[in-house]
Amino acid sequence: MEGSLPRKPCQFHSVAGRPLCNDAFLFDIVGFDLDGTLLDTSGDLAAAVNHALASVDRPQLTVEQVKPMIGGGARHMLKQGLTATGGYDEAMLDSLHAKLLAYYEANICVHTRPYPGVIEALDALAAKGVTLGIVTNKIERFARTVLAELGLTDRFACILGGDTLTESKPSPMPIHAMVKLCGGGRAAFVGDSVFDIQAGQAAGLPAIACSFGFLMQPVAELGADAVIDGYDELMPTLERLGA
Repeated sequence: MEGSLPRKPCQFHSVAGRPLCNDAFLFDIVGFDLDGTLLDTSGDLAAAVNHALASVDRPQLTVEQVKPMIGGGARHMLKQGLTATGGYDEAMLDSLHAKLLAYYEANICVHTRPYPGVIEALDALAAKGVTLGIVTNKIERFARTVLAELGLTDRFACILGGDTLTESKPSPMPIHAMVKLCGGGRAAFVGDSVFDIQAGQAAGLPAIACSFGFLMQPVAELGADAVIDGYDELMPTLERLGA
């Protein structure tokens, strides 16, 4: 299935004055999830959840408790936070969801940082002429804001959020859209949740799981085509999957 996508014509890029072609590298496009994959956003997301919980006198959650709740979007995360602290009804969920989003938008990049090795891995892919994209279940404007705060926006040919299209991960729709927006060709997808792996594989792409992300279950249970324990393993893993 992963070999069914046609290769686009070779694109030349200049790296330190030297033109490179990506013919030697078998992926034209690599897509990434954002939270728990490229960026450790757990501190800021946990703070937003706890702000919402505090407004209704619920106990606070630790960052480690919040991490497995991340991945399905803010509302999904809040539902789990409320369930863990006493339950909710839809009216409460609606009200607290608005509070969570407002707080998060105002405090979006206090603790958030790229994972170790991310910048070097993105540089290595760019040097191979690979086009990069992001497909996240985060609201698109939040994704763009945090990437801009970190100076990363220009590295990606497309940034698709959970509200960009009519469907979000685990639907393959945004993965297909990413491939199209990135110019077409052979692609792979990197993520940390079951939503990422299911979406990538449903779109016909090899899917790589990050063992250091916000896992909802043991990484071995995700059914990924490969697992990386750090970004120093990404390029060799892609080379192996592409061979």
